[in-house]
Order: sequence, then structure tokens, then C-alpha cells
Amino acid sequence: MKETGSIALVTGVSRPEGIGTAVCRALAGAGMDVFFTHWGAFDEKEGNGAAPGWPDRLARELAASGARAAHMEADLADPASPAAILDAAAEAFGQSPSVLVNNAAYERHADFRELNADILDRHHAVNVRGTVLLSTEFAKRLESGHPPQTQGRIVFLVSKGPDPANLAYIAAKGAVIGIIEPLSVALAPLGITVNGFDPGPTDTGWIGEELRERLLPLFPMGRIGTPEDAARGIAFLAGEASGWITGQVIRSEGGFLGK
Repeated sequence: MKETGSIALVTGVSRPEGIGTAVCRALAGAGMDVFFTHWGAFDEKEGNGAAPGWPDRLARELAASGARAAHMEADLADPASPAAILDAAAEAFGQSPSVLVNNAAYERHADFRELNADILDRHHAVNVRGTVLLSTEFAKRLESGHPPQTQGRIVFLVSKGPDPANLAYIAAKGAVIGIIEPLSVALAPLGITVNGFDPGPTDTGWIGEELRERLLPLFPMGRIGTPEDAARGIAFLAGEASGWITGQVIRSEGGFLGK
């Protein structure tokens, strides 16, 4: 299925192994132009490791496949970032995006003994406030800057689970899940669908051998999910064929038996 002419914005594309990179490739492969964001400072200090030069290499790869591609550094904890991101995307391609994939996230493990106000606020600033404000600004610009009845897509990457060492992250993702249905109702008259996508445990470089051995028996298909698995589902939700699906949280976990 080709989606030629659509412009997609994908946040959180910092590493070759990440879901964001796989999503960019899938959307470009479907005919979309892609603007993506990254925040190397997080990966260097708290994430899964920085990949210097990766955004430029990915942009060249996408361009070689026939898509227009551009990118920028953006910290969603900054309240000014949603407008700055959308301004940059419009400047790069001459029009605001009609597809938004909210992949960027802040995550720091914290159990009930470690949890404090600062950790909660950091998760909220990126995963809830920044993501929601980017989504609403995206919708306002699509409403005002595109012809009537232009189809729009918003996809939130979400998570869940009983991990007692990841309280702030799961709480923030729960807040995002909570806004999907009411936001979908608000944006349906504009032709914008709003859905969540839960990829379950995905091997993006954070799964060590000990954890892999624990997780693998919980996947009845005999393998752990890959970024490409997630990207295929997200590309469907971002495409024309998903136009009657909105307000949903899609669990794409390969039958994962964990909670």
C-alpha cells in the first residue's frame, strides 16, 4: 500500500536499533516523506547509548529510497518544542505533516523507594505534557493548513505492566492511554484518527541475555518482538486503510503471555 504525498512526523529517532528508526523506514517505504526528531543528550546520559551521526545517516538512507527526509534535535520537555518541531517540518517540506507518530519517551527505572517528585516530573514533562501538546498543535495546524477533509493520523506508543521498578514510566504511559479515546472523539470531525500502539517487549538493544531467557518462554511464537514488527503495525495505523479505526489501543505483542 502506497501513501504517496503524505508527510509523517516521527519523534524519538536516535538509534539504529530503535522502533523510531524502523517506523521511519516503513513509512518511507509506503511512499511518505518523513521528518523525525531525536534528543542525543538523553541517549548519552540516561538512554541506551548514543549513536553519533545516526540521524544524518538515516536521512540519507531514506532519501536514497525516494522519500524526502529531514530531522532536528528536540527535547519534548521544553514547552516550546511542539511549535518548533512543526515549524521546522513545514519549512522542510512546505506543508505541515498529516501523520504524527509519538515515539519519543523519557524512561528511568525507579521503584517505590527511589520514586520522588523530580523523577515523576521528568516523565510527565516528556511522556505526557510534551507528547499531548505536540499532538494538539499538530491537529490545529492540520485543521487550519490543509484542505477540508484531509485525513490525519496520530499514533501514540504506549506501554503497561506490573513492573515495580518502573513506576513513573508506566504511570505516564497510563496517562497517555487515558487521553486517546476523548482526543479521538474531539478530532474525528476533522478526519484525524487517534490510536495507541503497544508493541510489548521489543528487542531494541536493551534486553540482556538474562532477561531474554526469562522473556522468551512468554512468547508463544518462539521469539521476542522486533522494531520491524512494531513498525509494520504503526505504518498500518498511519495509512489510509485504517481510516475507520480510532480511539483504540492496539496490542501487537505476538501473543505475549506476560501482563
